[in-house]
Amino acid sequence: MESIDEFLKKRRESGHLRTLSVITARKNGRLRINRKNYIDLSSNDYLGLSGHPQMIAAAQKAMEQFGTGSCASRLLSGSLKFHHILEEKTAAFKNKESALIFNSGYQANSGILPALYSRFDAIFADKLSHASLIDGIALSQAKLFRFHHNDLNHLEEILKNERKKFKHALIVTESIFSMDGDCADLKNIVAIKEKYDCQMMIDEAHATGIYGKTGAGRAEEAGLSEKIELIMGTFSKALGSFGAYLATSQKITQYLINTCRSFIYSTALPPAIIACNIESLNLVKEEPWRRKQLLSCADFFRNTLKARGFNVKGSSQIVPLILGDNFKAIAYARRLQNKGYWVMPIRPPTVPDTQARLRFSLTVYHKQPILQRLIDELPKK
Repeated sequence: MESIDEFLKKRRESGHLRTLSVITARKNGRLRINRKNYIDLSSNDYLGLSGHPQMIAAAQKAMEQFGTGSCASRLLSGSLKFHHILEEKTAAFKNKESALIFNSGYQANSGILPALYSRFDAIFADKLSHASLIDGIALSQAKLFRFHHNDLNHLEEILKNERKKFKHALIVTESIFSMDGDCADLKNIVAIKEKYDCQMMIDEAHATGIYGKTGAGRAEEAGLSEKIELIMGTFSKALGSFGAYLATSQKITQYLINTCRSFIYSTALPPAIIACNIESLNLVKEEPWRRKQLLSCADFFRNTLKARGFNVKGSSQIVPLILGDNFKAIAYARRLQNKGYWVMPIRPPTVPDTQARLRFSLTVYHKQPILQRLIDELPKK
């Protein structure tokens, strides 16, 4: 086993070593680091709700009523009325019978899967599924089969060979992939899961608040909410707050309350956060202009980059600029940071080898003039 010194040296020499920034201020899509101001292009606050006056007012009111903490797990005395209101609103928002709130997306995915599946079952996951999903599958001890990213022919080929060997089977995917910014083909995955008697779980972390008629996500947009058994997502991205949810059947919710370790053995989210989450669902419906403007500007940014000859992936508000080499990605990021754009290089193991990139995470604050100026700062292709 290599020493800590050896590990750090190897990471430094390969361009993989990552460090933490110290942010001293953040407001309206801008942040301050080391006494310098930047336009923030690495935030998941897609709709700009984290600083919304109604969110702040909701948090303040909740703290005045309940204090700063929930003070216990949900199964003891931590289940405040706000938690139940949020779960009811989330279930209605996602068009499901019931919903359960978790402390984070990681806690949701790492707890739900081992609660529902076991070593007698199989889980078929997209190759680019989030680390929290993969860790949850590992904890479940179910047999994991990974199909090539968005390759449904490969998924069906594996199911033909393997499905009949297991008691239960689950297909897992993200609806918007966090690093490539592309979309899963939900309609055809649902058809496949029905053909092979599987259940389906989607992670809507990067879609909730942005897609669909009411902003409920890509399951709503595709009209498939009722056909997907497990729909999870977070309040920490477009919804501008913190925490996660699972929208599902009443029966599964009741089962998880009694079996899901990450739910049972965690202090409940504090009242201020839950109040913000409730308000965020209201704002998504009241201010649809936010998601429309965001997606319009994302299309402009992606198409302009492509026209300049850059290798760009995705079809969402996440726009990855593929550069390949780690040090090239670092150099591009530094160039933009020197010009006042906070953009981070994404390198292996977060993305595959030779796929180092700049990941532009666009928000409602990034209007076309800002994006055009950024593009003009990039080296000519």
